[in-house]
Amino acid sequence: MDFRRLIERAREHATTRPKSVGQRLASGQQPTVLFITCADSRIVTSHITGAEPGSVFELRTAGNVIPSYRLDAPSSEMATIEFAVVQLGVSEVIVCGHSHCGAVSALHGADIGHLPTMRGWLTRHARTGEAAADPALREEGRRHVLEQLRNLETYPFVRDRQQNGGLRVHGWFYDIETGEVQTSVATAFQPL
Repeated sequence: MDFRRLIERAREHATTRPKSVGQRLASGQQPTVLFITCADSRIVTSHITGAEPGSVFELRTAGNVIPSYRLDAPSSEMATIEFAVVQLGVSEVIVCGHSHCGAVSALHGADIGHLPTMRGWLTRHARTGEAAADPALREEGRRHVLEQLRNLETYPFVRDRQQNGGLRVHGWFYDIETGEVQTSVATAFQPL
């Protein structure tokens, strides 16, 4: 989308959005879902889920990477997860990976030497693997989601809420080409 069009849409937004929506949103947020996904511009949570403003708390991070919990090394991702689970009390967490992911590609051998920050982030918080046979990185992306779910289990407040039945955690995989969403069941994925 052209930047000028973004400006036009931003100007139109206040006049096209019903006042009641703004009033409702201004009174506070009460999302029931934390949706953790990649920063990739092709992943648009509201398009995939149909979510209305205020219903989903989003965390977008390079490669939907969730660092393991370490109180002595806080990160924006850790703070966002804590806020959603502890403060907002979401009852569902979705970790959504996708096909054609640049971060997953890098974890499987793509050269990102020109991106030293990204390389450092991935090296520190994700596991590298063998070169991928599928250029869409579907299987690698699904395994990556499962790894992030394991990292999420290191968060004590996530574990506590899961154990008392107040929180459910889901792994999703979005195929960019088909639009299909799969969900994890144990260590496999099936259509949603």
